[in-house]
Amino acid sequence: MDEWMLKRLRNIFRDNRGMGTVEVILIIVVLIGLVLIFKTQIRELTGVIFQKISADSSAILS
Repeated sequence: MDEWMLKRLRNIFRDNRGMGTVEVILIIVVLIGLVLIFKTQIRELTGVIFQKISADSSAILS
């Protein structure tokens, strides 16, 4: 019985079918954390980018 249990435990620890899912979830969690930390800088950067885009598009259309 003990040998069977050890084999079963080894098989459980060797099984890596769900590793891709866990890795994707961890990456998403890290990205969300970075967005929350740098939220104000991201807003400022996107504001500057959209101002330049609209200024350039005005110059092109004039």
